[in-house]
Formats: sequence, structure tokens, C-alpha cells
Amino acid sequence: MPSSGRLGKILLGLAVSVGLLVYFFWDVDLRVIAGRLRQTLWAYLALSVALNFVSLWMRALRWFYLFPPGTHPRHLFRALVIGYMGNNLLPLRAGELVRVYVASRRGQQFGTTFATVVVERVLDGLAVGLIVAALLLVVPVPTDLRWSIVVFLLVDLMGILILVTIATLPGVCRGLIETLFHRVGWLERRLNGLLDTMVEGLRGLRAARHAGPIVACSTAIWLFFALSIWTALHAAHLDLPLVAGWTVVAFLGLGVSLPSSPGFVGVVQAATVLALALFAVPRTEALSFSLLMHASQFFPVTLLGLLYLLVEHVSLTDAARGAIAPSER
Repeated sequence: MPSSGRLGKILLGLAVSVGLLVYFFWDVDLRVIAGRLRQTLWAYLALSVALNFVSLWMRALRWFYLFPPGTHPRHLFRALVIGYMGNNLLPLRAGELVRVYVASRRGQQFGTTFATVVVERVLDGLAVGLIVAALLLVVPVPTDLRWSIVVFLLVDLMGILILVTIATLPGVCRGLIETLFHRVGWLERRLNGLLDTMVEGLRGLRAARHAGPIVACSTAIWLFFALSIWTALHAAHLDLPLVAGWTVVAFLGLGVSLPSSPGFVGVVQAATVLALALFAVPRTEALSFSLLMHASQFFPVTLLGLLYLLVEHVSLTDAARGAIAPSER
């Protein structure tokens, strides 16, 4: 039975997902959506699925270089896909901890592996920020959305400054924490623990020979993901420029930061409709595309993740329990 705090977060995520689905589907003719889905160009959709897996493979390769030099982690693609499957099926994005658990079963320390995932998420946030900033220069964004994007970019910039400071001046950061929070012992310990996690996770990033591959892999991750979205647009008979694919990527990156149910149901639909509205795509067509794209990413990754669980000889329940236990210590 989850704690009251975890249960509250689960219920909040479900409420957000249901609310978004009701709002965007309220006055939409579902028969029209079904008709558009029947017209799917399956060759384009198959290419979209393949490109998404290439993006995931590049993400696993980058994860390798986020580990400290000399650690030689193995089977990271398996662990990554299992983690994405976990995010699709488990609440509170527990798949992130599940993939840490699976990777650590191959000899890596849980704390080090967890730290690399934390840094990975920071890098993803920075990448989304750069994509959003670039879109502001080439896509006309309504004023109400522009303000929320500017706030995100400011937070993103703050994240960059914090990451650089931790990477270059960890001792100064520790001294600052102890100076500001020495009267609040539990908070000082929590912040120092977070600092230790970040410093450990940045060991791979700070290695000179890892920097180039990390940058190259990060670029490839988002390029192939944008191409995956773009080909899915063509599968749905939406012949839009490549910048539309990047726009959907940016809005998805912003949207998944919201609480949601497993699999980001509702959030994906809302982000896609808002992104495609900038290209004058009607809501019904945008919703049908969002369902097609979501399904093309949800089911192949989930099925492969379940297959990899069998290969790893572990159940999803055991993986979730094994992941949560050390993270709570």
C-alpha cells in the first residue's frame, strides 16, 4: 500500500490526465478520428517506430559515457527500454528507478547508476530548453504560450548555472549549503546527499574523453526523435515541414514535466494539439495524430521492455520493489 504522499501524487497525476482528456476530447467527433486512423500510411509509421528506437539506442550509448571512466556498464539498452516500459505501466515514473535497478544488477553500484540518470534528466531539460529557444526564433508563438515558455527558459538557464557550478566548484557548493542550512539539520543532510549524487553523476561528464561522445549522442537523440515525429506526421497525412516535428518534440518535453498517469496519457494529447495548432492543424486531426504517435511509441517499447524483463529473469513487481528500496535509504 503506497504512503499517503505517494498516493496523493498518483491521484494528482490521474486527475491531470483525465482532466486533459475530457477537455480536449469533449466536443470532438470520435468517428472522424477513427476514420483518420484507418487511413494511416503504415510504411511511414514503421519508419517512425524504427527512428524512435534509434533515438533510444543513442540514449543508451550516451548513458554509457555518463558513467565514470573505467566502469564498463553492460546491457544499458535493455535497462533503458525496461525503464521506459516501467514509465508506461507504473505510476510516478517509477520506470526511472526500475532501469537503475536492472542496470545495477550487472555489477554497477546503485548510487552511481542513479546519479547518472539524474544528470541525464538535467541534460534532457537543457536540450529541451535549447530546442524551445530556437523555436521562438522561427515559429510564431501566441503571447500566452510565449510567457510560459520564457519562464521555462529562465528555469532552464538556472539549471545550467547550477550544473556548471556543481561540476567546477563542488567544495564551494558544500560550504554554501552548510553555511545557509546548518540550523536545519535534516535539510542540510538532504541537500548534501543531493550534491553528492550530482557530483558522482558528473564524473563521466567531466572526463575529457567522454565530453565529445556525450554531445554527439545528445544531438543524435533529439534529431532522430524529431525525425520519428515528422515521419509519424506523414503517416497521418499531415505533410508539414520538419520544424513541425521539432515543435511537437519541444511541447512534449514541456508537457511531460506535468504530473500525469502512467504513459503520460492526456499530457501527450494536450502537448500535441497545442504544438500543431501553431501550424493551423484542426483539433480533430491533431488528436488523431496524437493517438497514432502515442500508440506507435507506447506499444513497441512496452512489448520489448516486457521481453527484456524475461531475458533478465526478473518480474516487473520485483524490479519496482528492488528499485524503490535502495532509493529510500
